[in-house]
Amino acid sequence: MSVSLPPASEPLRPLLVRAVAQALMSIFYENLYADKVIETALKQNPKAGSRDRAFIAETTYEVVRNFRLYTELLGRSPSFEPDFWALVGIHFLVRHIPVHADTNSPMMTELPAWREFHQLEPEKIFLKAAELRTIRKFRESIPDWLDVLGEQELPTEWDETLAALNQPARVVLRTNRLKTDRAALQNALQEEDIETVPAGEKDALLLVRRQNVFKSKVFHAGWFEMQDLSSQQVATFLDPKPGMRVVDACAGGGGKTLHLAALMQNKGSIIALDTVAWKLDELKTRARRAGASNIETRAIESRKTIKRIYGTADRLLLDVPCSGLGVLRRNPDAKWKLTPEQIESLRQTQQEILQAYSPIIKVGGRMVYATCSILPSENQAQVTRFLESPAGKNYTLLSEKRILPQDEGFDGFYMALLERTA
Repeated sequence: MSVSLPPASEPLRPLLVRAVAQALMSIFYENLYADKVIETALKQNPKAGSRDRAFIAETTYEVVRNFRLYTELLGRSPSFEPDFWALVGIHFLVRHIPVHADTNSPMMTELPAWREFHQLEPEKIFLKAAELRTIRKFRESIPDWLDVLGEQELPTEWDETLAALNQPARVVLRTNRLKTDRAALQNALQEEDIETVPAGEKDALLLVRRQNVFKSKVFHAGWFEMQDLSSQQVATFLDPKPGMRVVDACAGGGGKTLHLAALMQNKGSIIALDTVAWKLDELKTRARRAGASNIETRAIESRKTIKRIYGTADRLLLDVPCSGLGVLRRNPDAKWKLTPEQIESLRQTQQEILQAYSPIIKVGGRMVYATCSILPSENQAQVTRFLESPAGKNYTLLSEKRILPQDEGFDGFYMALLERTA
């Protein structure tokens, strides 16, 4: 039986498939993060051209994204490298060919006659794939527990949400208003053969095709950051003004911190806090490139770090640790690393942060509680619980925004704007 490869694709090459198989082994058996594994794989193949690099990255992500379906089609859990080669073969059988493809079509071509593919029986795989695609947890490739949880929390939206989360993420840039504007950035990128189109937010540009924008001159000049369209809405939702004192209490690598600095036109001050000091070091590097000069970083060493700034901030951003289920498009391995116990632990951490950090705001000041989760138990329920607690009695919910991945075609996010009234 002959099988069609993707239209107009190059033949599969063993060196590239090996790179993908080894990356998959690192992700699933060394429990490493997919983005870091792919970054390492590309560094180990420095002579690879742009198409080869794209093959390694995109194929790895697609197999991770569909790991449960492909494993079911393989008939066993992969345990050594040839099994992961077989998963790549299955990927090209079921992702790019209609289940009921005409097997007598003269346009069909065969998978390479590699020993790693000898075990694959395309006709049986096609039939089994058609059967499994009728079952959501296999079609969307998620663990049983996550399917149950999603059905409980998003009963009318879970099907559509899962389908949207299982699509590759689009690449969005945020214009750095401290150095340029969107039109000038778009023109400068075009001069480097990087084509973009404006997206919803006034500073956002969407890449027309995936490219390594980090090698561009304008990136090194600090003209933009890579930031999803949904994420770009968080700092705007907080509405910081030039001259204000703003605290970003869970700053991490600082993507939203830098956006706050741009919105504030470098006027006033931002205190960027995090429990992980090396993330703040990364923020310092990014801030220098972006020309953001009003940011002070402080590692959270104890509760005293927080208490020292109680009652001092006009604005507070709590971009809290969360399950990350809204960003599965860009981190598909998260669904294989998460557990129900971890999500419950995150819920406890989220509420603890709300309780302990909210006094940072002055009376009359405002804070945003934000997550990149789609679960109401991490979002609306946490805000309600806070407002009903003794610590939340002096706070009022002004507005909230929920973004599901199917709404705008970008990451899932939640944000709530609260004001301190006393």
